[in-house]
Amino acid sequence: MSEGGKTARSDIVGGAGWVVFGLAIVIGSVRMDRYESMGAELYTMPGFVPGMIGGLVALLGVVLMLRGWARRGNEAGAATELEPATPLLNRRIVITMLLALAYAGLLIGRAPFWLVTALFVATFVAVFAPSGSKPLRRATVAVLAGVLTSAVVTLVFEQVFLVRLP
Repeated sequence: MSEGGKTARSDIVGGAGWVVFGLAIVIGSVRMDRYESMGAELYTMPGFVPGMIGGLVALLGVVLMLRGWARRGNEAGAATELEPATPLLNRRIVITMLLALAYAGLLIGRAPFWLVTALFVATFVAVFAPSGSKPLRRATVAVLAGVLTSAVVTLVFEQVFLVRLP
């Protein structure tokens, strides 16, 4: 199979996964308590923003599927050869999942939010920085990204949205 054929197939499969994920978010947000008895309006309901984001994720998944389908159709006449399948979970995805699980599942609530967020972002940036970058530059950029992200997120949520963070 040609390289483009693998890309088209992965776009269709990946897009379908994003559609399912987005729809699961929408369903979860619709099932959330709407607090209508307390006079809440549509825009103040807790599931409104997650529902919008889930809908957007599903829509972009459909776009990705359509793009893959169009690319697949354009390469229908291309010669096919057997190639080993690429693994569904590659190294970068596994690292991302482990970092996210450690952040959300183990650290949030056990240490100050600003510290945990700074450490998560700094670690993520350091791990995924371009491989050719110098170690001092990589560490500096990672620490700056972690500190700035943590500060901005903490300030916005606590001062603008008036949300107490764990």
